[in-house]
Amino acid sequence: MTTHNILVLYYSRNGSVAELARHVAHGVESVKNCNANIRTVPAVSANTEALEPDIAESGPAYVSHEDLANCDGLALGSPTRFGNMAAPMKYFIDSTSDIWLSGKLSGKPACVFSSSSSLHGGQETTLISMMLPLLHHGMCLLGIPYSESGLFELEGGGTPYGVTHVAGNNNALPVSKNEKNLAFAAGKRLAEFSVKLKVD
Repeated sequence: MTTHNILVLYYSRNGSVAELARHVAHGVESVKNCNANIRTVPAVSANTEALEPDIAESGPAYVSHEDLANCDGLALGSPTRFGNMAAPMKYFIDSTSDIWLSGKLSGKPACVFSSSSSLHGGQETTLISMMLPLLHHGMCLLGIPYSESGLFELEGGGTPYGVTHVAGNNNALPVSKNEKNLAFAAGKRLAEFSVKLKVD
């Protein structure tokens, strides 16, 4: 039986996006023969002499171009930075022209997720900012359908564009049960579409 390898790629500064990534991964792995590969990207600095180590000191490994090119589906997550994805994620995405030229992501499913400190902190535009390069890569974007009752809840984040979390001032609010459920549902849906779309 074919194993479907889903890449859950994120950048997290204070831990909220990392937690969403874990719940997305649980959703992926709830689907038979689907495996979640969790990866992150190194931080970037305005100081041109500051360098991150080649290997992450803790947490998931840094993503490689091979991880991205060989995945069967992608969940992409970033905190909100003025309504846009964070610079470390953008820096990595901007380096993927070789994968774009090869067409290796074309026709594969993808979803996006994010976190911000305030309820109206630009989550939806951040999700859209992550979608744009994925469209250029030819990926099939998946949102969250309104059949997921969590979209109607007042607690926490979540939009038809993707999963979101509202962390509050100083990152004080934990990921809510509703947000965890939506992240799980998004990962499960991504894996199910990967199975449907992949031609052996």
